[in-house]
Amino acid sequence: MKVIVDSKIPYIEGIIEKLADEVVYIQGSEIKAQDVKDADAMFIRTRTRCDRQLLEGSKVKLIITATIGFDHIDTAYCREAGIVWENCPGCNAGAVEQYVHSSLSLLRQEKGINLRNACLGIVGVGHVGSRIAAMAQRIGMRVLLNDPPRADRGETGFTDLHTLVEMCHIITFHTPLTNEGIYRTYHLADNNFFHSLKCKPYIINTSRGGVVCTQALLAALEQHNISGAIIDTWEHEPNIDRELLHKAFIGTPHIAGYSIEGKINATRMALETFCKFFRITPDFALAFPENCQHVFEKDDDKKQLLSYNPLDDCKTLRTHPELFEQIRSNYAFRHE
Repeated sequence: MKVIVDSKIPYIEGIIEKLADEVVYIQGSEIKAQDVKDADAMFIRTRTRCDRQLLEGSKVKLIITATIGFDHIDTAYCREAGIVWENCPGCNAGAVEQYVHSSLSLLRQEKGINLRNACLGIVGVGHVGSRIAAMAQRIGMRVLLNDPPRADRGETGFTDLHTLVEMCHIITFHTPLTNEGIYRTYHLADNNFFHSLKCKPYIINTSRGGVVCTQALLAALEQHNISGAIIDTWEHEPNIDRELLHKAFIGTPHIAGYSIEGKINATRMALETFCKFFRITPDFALAFPENCQHVFEKDDDKKQLLSYNPLDDCKTLRTHPELFEQIRSNYAFRHE
């Protein structure tokens, strides 16, 4: 059995070799059709576009993306070709919760927002959105939830997007990126969305770049329809909009989910999926890397403890925006 592995998937080396006969590591963006032609399975991340151009005529039976998102997989083609694909839902939910929690703390510290008097709108209430809702409620925020697919299934506790734009002081997006259908999320935050806002909210996007229209967001900042933006996922990565990077309150290189725990979860889930599909006994264990320590920064003036400060990653990206992919690929994973 031959397996292709994105070389940036952590903690997998030394384990997958015990489960497959041949393992080939390739940088995700460099995986080509000739590489996968005689492969049985692939372990990928978001930088590998799995479509007809890559897969047609190959032996690939299984694609596993060690990510929550799967918009880089042409699911319709895979269904047509009989290729099974799997993602890792919820693997880094704790890391994204940490990112949003730290961002909310910074809005309080740097922008003077009283979180206990603020209303948080969450668009997309899956693994990540649910954790953020619980966190926000713990710190005393009012929370409104928007998730049309869940609401249409008869679940309660959700409101429509119109209510969020009317009432929320902060709106955070946690949806997959879908380009068609009644639950289409591509450019969900467009000009109409930003012109409808009543409370000049802060916008947070840690989902997918295409959920928020870049030009509409820039116009909203210019016209003061919003108070600011916190952006981790960007349209056209790694060729991000430099103007938006410098106008955003926080801009980071798609690393909101990049905790050590999140990466271990993703790799473990991917390996378990591989073993289940090929009926292999999952005889492996993943552990924290050696010399792995918790790092904290203390703000002595405000007595606020942050387990992670996204402004540090923002500073790095603003200094070298042309190195977006390198910064992301060589990120020093943080503890949750």
